[in-house]
Amino acid sequence: MLIDVKDLFKIYNEGKENEVRALDGISLQIDRGEFVAIIGASGSGKSTLMNVLGLLDIPTYGEYHLDGTDVTTLTDKQQAHMRNKQIGFIFQGYNLIPDLSAAENVELPLIYQGLKIDQREERVEEAMRKVAMFDRSNHKPAEMSGGQQQRVAIARAIATHPPIIMADEPTGALDSRTGRHVLEILHELHEEGTTVILITHDTSIAATAERIVRISDGKIVMDGTREEAGL
Repeated sequence: MLIDVKDLFKIYNEGKENEVRALDGISLQIDRGEFVAIIGASGSGKSTLMNVLGLLDIPTYGEYHLDGTDVTTLTDKQQAHMRNKQIGFIFQGYNLIPDLSAAENVELPLIYQGLKIDQREERVEEAMRKVAMFDRSNHKPAEMSGGQQQRVAIARAIATHPPIIMADEPTGALDSRTGRHVLEILHELHEEGTTVILITHDTSIAATAERIVRISDGKIVMDGTREEAGL
């Protein structure tokens, strides 16, 4: 089992009048190679769940095993190392560094991994070609459209060859045609064996996944196929 969480809670202001249970006892298992859409309305807890699964946040209570490792016992440094090795992130806001070129943005996580320069150059070219952005390698984010920036963000996410891609509303800021292209790239990665976890509020986007997990008020209210989700 690649991802295995049991009784996961994320509670803010615990025990106070304004207590918020962003995650309220979630248990979820995701196998290697799955394509899962986590769907829910704004405030349902889906992004909080992704942040916990992606080791960007820690749960208040609960167990989380990632590729067999109990990540709740790891130090911040160990979590950061595991995150960089296991997970590539794609966000709605691209999160590119404005002063760096597209290629330099893609190279950044490879530097953190300690790869030598020739390995980094090879990985950057491979990732940029995969998203059809190699000819824009020297352009800075401000010189690219939103769709082009998101493709660079995908290249950055896949350059480390992570077994898991987590995409939080990756088409949210894009027009429908560009959004479809981004989804096509995610599906190509899935076909190559990558585990894809897609966070969305859009049922039409969720419907492209094999498995749908619906969240409401911090709880999983449905976990099944497209047909079972009525999509």
